[in-house]
Amino acid sequence: MAKEARKLQRAQARANDSGAPSDKPGLPKPGQMPDPGAQIKQLVTRLAIPVVGGWVLCGSIAMFVYSTVAKWILLGIPVVITLLAAGLIVFALRQAKKARGVASILGKVETEADRQAAIAELEVASKKNDTAAIFAKAQLELQSDAKQALATLERIDLSKVMAPIADEARGQRALIHLMLGDVSEARTLVSNIDLKRHQEARTRAMLASVSAEAWARGGESKKALETLGLFDPEDEVYEQLRPQLFRAYAYAYAHTNDLSGMKRMLKKLVAIDARLLGGFMTKRTHPLLQKEAKKLLEQSGQIPRKMMVQRR
Repeated sequence: MAKEARKLQRAQARANDSGAPSDKPGLPKPGQMPDPGAQIKQLVTRLAIPVVGGWVLCGSIAMFVYSTVAKWILLGIPVVITLLAAGLIVFALRQAKKARGVASILGKVETEADRQAAIAELEVASKKNDTAAIFAKAQLELQSDAKQALATLERIDLSKVMAPIADEARGQRALIHLMLGDVSEARTLVSNIDLKRHQEARTRAMLASVSAEAWARGGESKKALETLGLFDPEDEVYEQLRPQLFRAYAYAYAHTNDLSGMKRMLKKLVAIDARLLGGFMTKRTHPLLQKEAKKLLEQSGQIPRKMMVQRR
């Protein structure tokens, strides 16, 4: 089985070089980074509520207070809230500027030479602790070397970045560990992810799918199914994340012995790209998943005919 998986991976690599879709689930492709402008608008909208509310509430109370000191205190509260909100917006604008720079670099990647050039360019930015550059560099490295991508992501100090960014780093690292078969490391990482910290639908779904797969493969399949049940993979907003969601569902169903559910998820993956099943043909994968994935791959023609001949 391991030999067949290696052959399939080489076939996938050749297909990817020719411009076919990537078989890496859950990771955004180059040029598909979130729109920073839209995120800034969402942030401003969320911050407007406490700022306006603070001015209205404290201003209204101050109108009926006779003490000058009390009035200054009441008016000082919304001032502080406004300054904090402004500071957060300035920080977000700076991050958005960095994100646009990274997106422009990724948008130029079309060939292997472009990818190597982009990695070199992103390395300069990543040395300045630019998390956007680190994420992008790892994304490009993952196409050829998962362990190198993991090492790049590990450069992010989880204790020194904002909690949502730390969660995304944990999620990406956990996903790579799962691809490598290191389930215990993935479970440790996802145990510190708090989905409530994430309001953006796709980010929340990506982290949930990675966490669910880690839980399913680590013996908590019911918890995995409960988490996945919060998301509808057929919803348009999750279009790019369907492979990762279906993959997590496949593991959860396999570990609860729901064979019909497992087969249904594998067929959905085949409908997207049969090569996505290659991730199930590695060691430490549920044997039922390996067997069904191999069967579907043979039917799709993705496995070379000589691989189907069993030596006696």
